[in-house]
Amino acid sequence: MEVFQIKRKTKRGIISFFILSPTFAAIGIFVYFFIGWTSRTSLSNWNSFARLLKGEFEFVGLRNYFRLFEDPRFQTDLWNTLYFTLFFILGCLLLGIVLAVLIDRNLKGSSVFRNIYLFPMALSFVVTGAVWRWIFAPGILPSSPQGMNLLFNLVGLDFFQWKWFTSTESFLNFNIALIPVIIAAVWQMSGYTMAMYLAGLRGISQDLVEAAEVDGATGWQIFWKIKFPILRPITLSAMIILGHISLKIFDLVYAMTGS
Repeated sequence: MEVFQIKRKTKRGIISFFILSPTFAAIGIFVYFFIGWTSRTSLSNWNSFARLLKGEFEFVGLRNYFRLFEDPRFQTDLWNTLYFTLFFILGCLLLGIVLAVLIDRNLKGSSVFRNIYLFPMALSFVVTGAVWRWIFAPGILPSSPQGMNLLFNLVGLDFFQWKWFTSTESFLNFNIALIPVIIAAVWQMSGYTMAMYLAGLRGISQDLVEAAEVDGATGWQIFWKIKFPILRPITLSAMIILGHISLKIFDLVYAMTGS
């Protein structure tokens, strides 16, 4: 009997291997092979793909990386990426958990608002960028404002008018023009974190909450001491996913700023 079970497991393992082998081969070739190829190329001094194919490889070590990190333009781009990633993740997490807590209260119309908050996820970053580009278009200040600046002008809040994504100001290497881009990105992806947190909140046993209420815990204490620790794995997952998204958000930036 044991021999039969071993043979059966071995047969299943062989079948599983052959089923998954095309996927492993594709990943190995189109992901890891080209990662290795790119890494090798980055350590060489070459100026054409043809020379590289001919084997004309001159190893230069990390010289290309030193030149890259010494480039002022790259340093600016690196700071922009770091700041954008930081505020994008924080904004999505904070807004997402606030929305999830409010919707979890099952107030009247909460299901409608849940769908409204999720809707931006269905849009592409190009569409989002085009819409928010119009909203934050500064126009010609102060004579011909547009977008938000026009709204401020109409309600008598001219002192709020600003250049938005055309601003060249910076603070601690933070480009102020990133603020509109961060707002647009958080607006689109906060619904995703809301859905994750809402699923986590709905999965918490009511017995824990009721027991805490019997012990005299306040609503804030229940959230901070019981619910939030349970949601930590969701927070970690959301941070990882949002971090990946923040590195692949070129289309939103280009659609809003044109650069």
